[in-house]
Amino acid sequence: MAMAKAHHIVFANEKGGTGKSTTAVHVAIALASRGARVACLDLDSRQRTLYRYLENRRDTMARRDIHLPLPAFDVFEQESQARLEEQIAKLESDCDFLIFDTPGRDDPYARFVATRANTLVTPINDSFIDFDLMGRVDAENFKVKKLSFYAELMWEARMARARADGTTIDWVVLRNRLHNMEARNQQRMTDAIAELSKRAGFRVVPGLNERVIYRELFPSGLTLVDKGHLGNLGTAHIVARQELRELVSALALPEFAQPQLV
Repeated sequence: MAMAKAHHIVFANEKGGTGKSTTAVHVAIALASRGARVACLDLDSRQRTLYRYLENRRDTMARRDIHLPLPAFDVFEQESQARLEEQIAKLESDCDFLIFDTPGRDDPYARFVATRANTLVTPINDSFIDFDLMGRVDAENFKVKKLSFYAELMWEARMARARADGTTIDWVVLRNRLHNMEARNQQRMTDAIAELSKRAGFRVVPGLNERVIYRELFPSGLTLVDKGHLGNLGTAHIVARQELRELVSALALPEFAQPQLV
């Protein structure tokens, strides 16, 4: 039996280039390949990366005459909140998971969907440049001095949601590109994020490492989940597929009564 109401997964970070769209589409396809009913809504009407990725996927299916798991997908054109709510209602009426990809900038509609999230996912590149969006650190000892505006905003959104309907938003920070860091800097980041997570109330999980294959897959709309359609995969790509499995597992999403195929 599917869930009575769609579980909202919102990928949000006001900084661009953190891997939101890549992670969002891979999570969406991973869930769909397991039998979940998935829908996606791209809130970035200018770049519309997630929407274009799934368009490419649909075109590849037609061109190669193959069947692949394909979520329902749409793009929000930034007309009004009322229009956004209409699109949400339409998409979530027949799905288990509704996934949102938001712009890499301050955006009122991204804030709105964040307040309605069940799972709020904030990917960050593992550097103090990206960390600055979440919190400020001391330049000498790298201890967290205070929460940033964005972290405070997410904290307030979670508190407002809890007061409104008793729902606890599960806020998850994904550490992307972990292996690209020098060891001492990575440890400093680990300590700072652990300290900040206690103060801001988010969970920390490993994300996806930087790999050329993610950029190469975009034109075809294929993902690492698509066994049998990617040719011969090297060891690095097999490791990347395992990273994706572990990421989806770490999100701790609700179960649905379907066989797991990934």
